[in-house]
Amino acid sequence: MTSFTGAFWRGGDTGFADAATSRLFNHRLPSRRPAAVLRAADAADVAAGVRLAAAEGWKVAVRSGGHSWPAWSLREDTLLVDLALFTRMAYDPADATVAVGPAVRGGLDLDPYLAEHGRFFSVGHSPTVGMGGFLLQGGIGWNCRGWGWAAESVESMDVVTAAGDLVRCSETENADLFWAARGAGPGFFGVVTEFRLRTRPRFRELTQSTYVYPADLAPEVLTWYLSARREVPPSVELAAVGCTPPGADAPVLIVDAVSFDDGPASSAALGTCPVAGKASAATVARPVGFAELQAAQLRANPDHHRYFADNAFLTGSASELVPALVPAFVDLPTPRTFTVLGDFTPLRSRPTPDMALSVGTDLYFAAYVIGEAPEEDARCRAWLDGTMRRVAPASAGCYLGDSDLTVRPDRIMSDAAWSRFRRIRADRDPDGLFAGYLGAPAQ
Repeated sequence: MTSFTGAFWRGGDTGFADAATSRLFNHRLPSRRPAAVLRAADAADVAAGVRLAAAEGWKVAVRSGGHSWPAWSLREDTLLVDLALFTRMAYDPADATVAVGPAVRGGLDLDPYLAEHGRFFSVGHSPTVGMGGFLLQGGIGWNCRGWGWAAESVESMDVVTAAGDLVRCSETENADLFWAARGAGPGFFGVVTEFRLRTRPRFRELTQSTYVYPADLAPEVLTWYLSARREVPPSVELAAVGCTPPGADAPVLIVDAVSFDDGPASSAALGTCPVAGKASAATVARPVGFAELQAAQLRANPDHHRYFADNAFLTGSASELVPALVPAFVDLPTPRTFTVLGDFTPLRSRPTPDMALSVGTDLYFAAYVIGEAPEEDARCRAWLDGTMRRVAPASAGCYLGDSDLTVRPDRIMSDAAWSRFRRIRADRDPDGLFAGYLGAPAQ
């Protein structure tokens, strides 16, 4: 019998039900359940678990932070490897890298730890997102438009393979696994037990500029935004957000810019909107702390709620995109629902890194539908489906971190990358031990 340092439950054991759904952020839980759960204590546990799954005829599913909207880690007839205990962080001043476990929460754990060393890493916007899933899916972190995908800053990683071996992966060691891990997300055929990340000097100054527009100005504002976004420098994170502010009875459209170190002039383009004078509120270059930004993200992404999410990288002219986008910003199904139109112009202007993450444009749309009760599910699902039908003709693919392929398949890699991914998977996991994607990409 296999023994583990960590905890192990088979279906029917006391504690199994709680272990199977532990740390799932989305409270709209699916009915899928694994055959067993391993809360691994170390890499040796993970390797033993992978070998046990092969012997039992189970597939392997992995949970790092539990933040995926469709709960990818919950799969039938699997061994769920729960990495909740993998929370080690260690900064190396010699090369400014930090080692992190996959269950480390980017905003709540890693950022304050790095702040003590005067360093920064572009963690996920929601502070509770675990680093494992975030990095495997590519990582749309803070100021991704200027600094690039978070996965580009992975120096190396330790991976338990389908054979049950623990190996180091980098550009020079097991380079095939390293390539696949950066962008394959839940389709990755291994268990990452630790990442080593390149950090950057911590910013010295943050300023935030925000224009709040009434919903009836959305056509004019979005048309302007699609052009003006290209005039904003790479030091600025830029987004148009549709939401209903606390206490308000109707949605508004917010154009928001956070400048890292470049001061008031970096957000000057926001004042060029033809209807800027009709904004219901405007704040220009207000000094802001990163903790304040993260607190706002926690409020926007509350725990104990029911989430539906989808996204698309968009192409097309303003005349094509604006009619499809306007309803998604001004007609929201619940008070907590919000939509985002982000700009990646600086990111797309440079060469694409050689990794599995290979789909993207300079315009990113995402919708997060947030409900509180099961009775709202049908309305929320219908609204999101209708929204994505309107924008789907302009979609060049999707970001795995905000997708649910069981509902709306879309491209997740370029055709060349998808072919390469399948070849590596066939070589590294010939028996299909790892559960792979929940739903099928539209490749």
